[in-house]
Amino acid sequence: MNRQDLIDALAEDTETSKAATARFLDRLITIVQNEVAKGGAVKLTGFGTFEKAAVAARIGRNPRTGAPIQISSTHKPKFTPGATFKELVKD
Repeated sequence: MNRQDLIDALAEDTETSKAATARFLDRLITIVQNEVAKGGAVKLTGFGTFEKAAVAARIGRNPRTGAPIQISSTHKPKFTPGATFKELVKD
């Protein structure tokens, strides 16, 4: 399912226009991204948690030469599925 398929399904289920549903979805994504970027977490009960995770500095290898290179620490987005979501996928 891509973005447009999701918009179509939401619009049909909620009996709203596709344009309004697209605006809502875009705003929801922006809010989640901004909150996680600030270091906060977005917890959706039954679905999961979006949060910012630290990635430690490490030594990697240049694939062309095999020489070791230093990879600096960074942050990445992390999603942890909730128990209800895990159970649904498990079956």
